[in-house]
Amino acid sequence: MRQKIRKAVFPVAGFGTRFLPATKAMPKELLPVIDKPLIQYAAEEAVAAGIDTLIFVTGRNKRAIEDHFDSNPELEGALRKKGKNAAADLVRNILPTNVECIFVRQAEQLGLGHAVACAARVVGDEPFAVLLADDFIPCKGPGVTAELVAAYEKTGNTQLSVMAVDPVDVSKYGIIEPDVTPRKIRGLIEKPSPEKAPSLLASIGRYVLTPDIFDILRHQECGVGGEIQLAEAIDKQAAAGKVSSVMLKDPRFDCGSVTGYLDAILHVAKQRD
Repeated sequence: MRQKIRKAVFPVAGFGTRFLPATKAMPKELLPVIDKPLIQYAAEEAVAAGIDTLIFVTGRNKRAIEDHFDSNPELEGALRKKGKNAAADLVRNILPTNVECIFVRQAEQLGLGHAVACAARVVGDEPFAVLLADDFIPCKGPGVTAELVAAYEKTGNTQLSVMAVDPVDVSKYGIIEPDVTPRKIRGLIEKPSPEKAPSLLASIGRYVLTPDIFDILRHQECGVGGEIQLAEAIDKQAAAGKVSSVMLKDPRFDCGSVTGYLDAILHVAKQRD
């Protein structure tokens, strides 16, 4: 029987420069989509997948994320005093009581691979999920992470959520090299040029990773952009036949860009109407 996935890592140390000056003092992960911040959507997706330990890899000026998931008895009390019990319940029930939040500091931003490696001591020798809050994926069912967890339980492989992209956009993503076996991945190339892309299938910000990724990252040199790339570590796993993919079925919005963020707000607003 495979080990249950109980932990999820959220790399949230980025500066959010594309949203300045809004993100000068407020983490970009707390930008709201209507009435809920991006990071809460991602956290709820992880909880829906059966995960009960949320590990946030943070940086300077990210204390507000910790405050968001912490209790706020003063605010709750003030709301109840005014008879706003529904609002007070929202404040109290940000996450279920059985879910633990752990915060790890990434002292220097050296890439996504480095951010994931910062969580190694907390994750330990367990498979775990990684969710990038910038990739906003609203869904009506259990969610993308739940699908990746189910796929891992069948194969024991690292699992990537993938989607088809236009040829002009392949240089924005990690692009997979599909294997002849359905859903298996032979390789993962970080931001290739269109002529060097092995497919039009891009890995997006949802992963289930096996713990051997930490040893790979520990010995990995800086790659594209002078950073420790998670894609390059996964490429090594793929070369050993240990990576599979799950095709994304839900809409996905790149909330790391202003246009994608606005599209996400409009999408959620229409769904609520």
